Amino acid sequence: MKLTLLKSFLIASFFILISCQDKKQPPYKAGVVISFDDAYVDEWYAADKVLKKYDWKATFCVCRIDSIGKSQIQKLHQLQNEGHEIAGHGYHHYNAVKFVAKNGIDEYIKQEIDPMMVSMKKNGFNVSSFAYPYGERSAALDTALAPKFKVIRGRDFEDKKPEKEGCYFRNSKYLYAFDIDNSHIHFSIPYLLELLDDAKKQNKILILCSHRPVKNITGNYQTKIETLEFLCKYMKLNNLKFYKLSDLDNLEAKRLIRII
Repeated sequence: MKLTLLKSFLIASFFILISCQDKKQPPYKAGVVISFDDAYVDEWYAADKVLKKYDWKATFCVCRIDSIGKSQIQKLHQLQNEGHEIAGHGYHHYNAVKFVAKNGIDEYIKQEIDPMMVSMKKNGFNVSSFAYPYGERSAALDTALAPKFKVIRGRDFEDKKPEKEGCYFRNSKYLYAFDIDNSHIHFSIPYLLELLDDAKKQNKILILCSHRPVKNITGNYQTKIETLEFLCKYMKLNNLKFYKLSDLDNLEAKRLIRII
């Protein structure tokens, strides 16, 4: 009986020690995920040429894969060969929540997810991350898509103090990104700087999304190349790490191993 109690005490002490170590030693380095949605492949490729000098890495979430040309497929392969990630963003780019409300989850998977995965694989892209079109999601959708993807990303539509924002990695496969397009109602360089400073000071991973990188803004869903350069320069100057969406799955696995 005494031996059993001693054993239980030692096991409990071990887990308390591990828990304390985890609090003192963050399991990962502070950094940023830069992700892009839709199919602006030519613009992504052009942005890569400008930002390559920062040794940046990004995740490109592609929709309508069968509607883009051979030239764009080749550019996606070049981006992938340089260490960037090619992720999924839907076959037709349906709003998942609205589609499911009318047709159900099974039909959504049949029309939007399964054909996307088949075409991605056919074109040489092994997709493990998914970003919801329009950023809208639900718990039921997350549950249905969980077996198909290692990481699932939505968008954060709120405007809060950095420490209360949802656009940081929280040791989960379900993520939210802050939109840095110029047309986004909450975007500004000062607020982006607040988010970056918070990630640096609190050892967090900030998750961002964009759509079409351009030199000059001419419409919605566009991010200035100047903004991306500001972001990359900040990261280099402050020793923040470039993460891809798929990298976060590896961090979650490592965290679970540490706990066990």
